[in-house]
Amino acid sequence: MRGTKRRKSPRPPKLSIRKDDIVEVRVGKDKGKRGRVLRVFPGENRVVVEKVSMVKRHTRPDQKQKGGIIEKEARIHLSNVLLVCPKTGQPSRVGWKVLEDGR
Repeated sequence: MRGTKRRKSPRPPKLSIRKDDIVEVRVGKDKGKRGRVLRVFPGENRVVVEKVSMVKRHTRPDQKQKGGIIEKEARIHLSNVLLVCPKTGQPSRVGWKVLEDGR
């Protein structure tokens, strides 16, 4: 299949993780860390978690900020984080089910 490009789906999938949720990282250098979700990228299946997966970026100065080396959060794939249950405080998988009345 030459010449075919992989395209992003026109409608992003429905995600179980939203902004301001508390998640725990399950793999990688930040395994076990918890943080609040700052941004969600549904088309890429990635999230940005507060104070997790910090990277250094070399930036030029502009009118808004001075240049230098700044630290910021990098995106993490959704498969590498789990939602933390607010009742038990344990990381848990999210399931969807349809009730008999259609909800």
